[in-house]
Amino acid sequence: MYALEIRDHIMIAHSLKDPFFGPAQNKHGATFIVDVAFFAEELGDHQVVVDIGRASDALSEALKTLNYADLDERSDLSDTFTTTEFLCRHIFDLMVKAHKDGALGPGSERVGKIRVTLEESHIARAWFEGPVAT
Repeated sequence: MYALEIRDHIMIAHSLKDPFFGPAQNKHGATFIVDVAFFAEELGDHQVVVDIGRASDALSEALKTLNYADLDERSDLSDTFTTTEFLCRHIFDLMVKAHKDGALGPGSERVGKIRVTLEESHIARAWFEGPVAT
């Protein structure tokens, strides 16, 4: 299995309004390092999984919807707990859409799986990994 991984980051504000989350119930900020890995069984004609530049541009575009946002104020996210795990899946869905829309460029049709990892601190990270249905 071949893989290519790219990295970016986002800064968000949110609260997790449930006693389960302890002090995180209060409004707080987070800076996440975002890693996205693309997996393929075989390389294409250009010997890459995906083009790094196109993948980086697609990730940057996907993250614009989250970066510097107060997630509590977003109507599409206000009724959910915007945990690290949830955000991994949310970004995964955005990257799958970018893939299906052709934003990763020629050869990316070999990508069979994507993994999104959010590092929230030096001691905690989460990820979501799943197939890319064609």
